Amino acid sequence: MKFTSITAIYMLFWWGCLFLVLPFRLRTGAEPEAFVPGQAESAPPRFSMWRTVLWTTIVSAVVFALFYVNYVNGWITADFFDLSRFR
Repeated sequence: MKFTSITAIYMLFWWGCLFLVLPFRLRTGAEPEAFVPGQAESAPPRFSMWRTVLWTTIVSAVVFALFYVNYVNGWITADFFDLSRFR
């Protein structure tokens, strides 16, 4: 696999994992934190973007490593999903 393909696939995993990681440690305005006037009640009072980026990078690296090891070893291929073999 070429480096550009690896980079593109990793970025797809990273963006997908971002939406997986966003709810981690989510605190809403209903909790006894400082509430900012004019802020939506569902908005988190303190959002740490760098912590989210760090967790997204860690999770996406693990998921991509599983993908790449599967790609190299061929554990799950397109033939695995061929349902016509069960007829």
